[in-house]
Amino acid sequence: MRTQAGIGRRAGALITAAAAVGTMAALPAQALAADGGALPPYTFDGSAQRVQGAASSSDAVQLRTGQTYRDTLKKDGKVYYRVDLDDKLNAYVSVVAVPKPGGKVEYGDGFKVSMQDGSGTECGYQQANFSSAEYTRPLAAYARRIVDADSSSCQRAGAYYVLVERSGKQTSSPDDWDLEIRYVSEPGLQKAGPTALPEVWASGTPAPPTGGPKPRQGGAGVHDATSLTQGEWRSDIRPGQTLFYRVPVDWGQQLFASAELGSSAASDEHIGNALVLSLENPALGHVDESTVSYAGKPATLALDALRPVAHENRTSYDEATNGMRFAGWYYLSATLSPAVAEEYGDGTVPLTLRVSVRGGAKPGPGYAGDPGPFAVTADDRNAAEEGSSGARAAERSDSMRVVAAAGIGSGTVLLLGLGVWTLVARRRVA
Repeated sequence: MRTQAGIGRRAGALITAAAAVGTMAALPAQALAADGGALPPYTFDGSAQRVQGAASSSDAVQLRTGQTYRDTLKKDGKVYYRVDLDDKLNAYVSVVAVPKPGGKVEYGDGFKVSMQDGSGTECGYQQANFSSAEYTRPLAAYARRIVDADSSSCQRAGAYYVLVERSGKQTSSPDDWDLEIRYVSEPGLQKAGPTALPEVWASGTPAPPTGGPKPRQGGAGVHDATSLTQGEWRSDIRPGQTLFYRVPVDWGQQLFASAELGSSAASDEHIGNALVLSLENPALGHVDESTVSYAGKPATLALDALRPVAHENRTSYDEATNGMRFAGWYYLSATLSPAVAEEYGDGTVPLTLRVSVRGGAKPGPGYAGDPGPFAVTADDRNAAEEGSSGARAAERSDSMRVVAAAGIGSGTVLLLGLGVWTLVARRRVA
């Protein structure tokens, strides 16, 4: 009995140690949840790798799929990066350009990102420019190479080059722009699907969500964008600040979004293009944008009605329709003009987002591989319901993997330890 009691005490100690391992694995998520610090101007992905774009394609650094990178781009700068592609996967390289807060930009300032093959043939490009809202804020655009049996260009496997070109007026600020670069792949289809767009679709805007706004503060970058589902969501936004959100939109679903600035008693001065609301797709290609002026009264803007998410949308020449080409997280960003501070003070202004997702989820187009970010999972829907940021959801996923690994490891040690002690006990009794 003494030996058995000794085994029990040792087993209890081992179980306690195993539980401690699980508790330690959960600590990062708890620390992240408890962090209530002020939002920085822009939150970059902490895992991003620093690279330096090359002046020549021959010296271009290679980007790898699924990885995030950081670089800087000078005024009127032009830099190259390299991606090695096969002849089966579609490729998207996105760039989020982040000018320094408070800098001067003019109408038409911006950048172009394009993808080229080894002969200099342009495979796909997008431009992002400041429009009538002439104040600094993050801009997003992507380049792409699409595998298409009916195309004769950009179809071979081999080296391709991503070119990022910045353009600005003489009077614009000369500051460097920070870049956040992502490269993702999309599998082809098992069999060809429809390519023609439906002539009739539900373009009418649904009634806005009711029930009153619930507090959900936006994130400070794409990486920590706050997850939203259908409903009314209240944030506080400061002049010159950009808040980021993300909404899961599945195949066959339509996204509708509007934003309202709350009233202020501080002034009634008119501020043109005071608020910008922008939408980017899961590969961070630009989809749509809208602005509204402000004069101290409630002011509302809405994105144009967008087609349901469908694979065949990519055949359209309309940028907004073309952008609704795959399921996944769609990103909303709202920027308040710094000019608001001059008339209304530097305090926060109430911001309400109204998000509607119309229609039930439909089956996907039949990818010939893992869709990666181009799908909506049960975890995505849970994150949207809970309001988790993208960074927190990633941390939670990583923590759960650590906990699972720790649980398996400690469980194995526990079973082995108990087996050894049992064998020793039996030998002592014998």
